[in-house]
Amino acid sequence: MSGYSTIVVGTDGSESSLKAVERAGAIAGDATVVIACAYFLNDGKAASSASDTLRDEAYQVMGSSPTEEILRTAKERAKAAGAATVVQRAVQGAPVDALLQLVVDVQADLLVVGNKGLNSIAGRLLGSVPADVARKAACDVLIVHTT
Repeated sequence: MSGYSTIVVGTDGSESSLKAVERAGAIAGDATVVIACAYFLNDGKAASSASDTLRDEAYQVMGSSPTEEILRTAKERAKAAGAATVVQRAVQGAPVDALLQLVVDVQADLLVVGNKGLNSIAGRLLGSVPADVARKAACDVLIVHTT
């Protein structure tokens, strides 16, 4: 038993975020793991202009790797790591806001994120998902070393 009843873990489909999903699954015990994937609605125009800049990461805006596929893959990884109960949630909004709201909505007592962006210069200057949720979350936060 992990001592937690509900664990929220965020993923964007990257290998780094899937390592955090696996860790959440491994420590879940009897806890429910809620896998979250944040997304933005777009009109296609913004996605088209962003694809030149984002290149390999354009799927996050373009939708070429849909939220459903990201969540399906994450669920498989969490179950393979040992999670018994896994719930998938696509949440509209910025990752930090979406994760923090989901924690409140499902009354989670642990939030798991990867450390991607935590040690980058941009992350230090502009903030990163792990740093921001660690400061703002109303529950325990586990930052998994994924990079």
